[in-house]
Amino acid sequence: MKKKLLGTAIGLAGLAALAISASANAHVDVAVGVGVPVYTQPVYAQPAVPVGYYGYGYGDRDERWREREWRRHEWRERRWHHEMRREQRWRERHEW
Repeated sequence: MKKKLLGTAIGLAGLAALAISASANAHVDVAVGVGVPVYTQPVYAQPAVPVGYYGYGYGDRDERWREREWRRHEWRERRWHHEMRREQRWRERHEW
């Protein structure tokens, strides 16, 4: 009796597995494609050149940047010369 019951349960499980796998393979795909025809695509136009500017400079801002950089350079040079003179005086005092 137990063997019959076990066999029936295994058989039903096998049929259920076959039914599930068969239904898992059944599917439907629906696709809708929308495309733009070649002759209606927009044409690329080069942007207009800004008026009043040339090169990559921005007028007054560019001049201020150059002046600031020049001042930094001059400050570093003066600082370097100052350090060199200081070191030279130190060597003279200590007889190096």
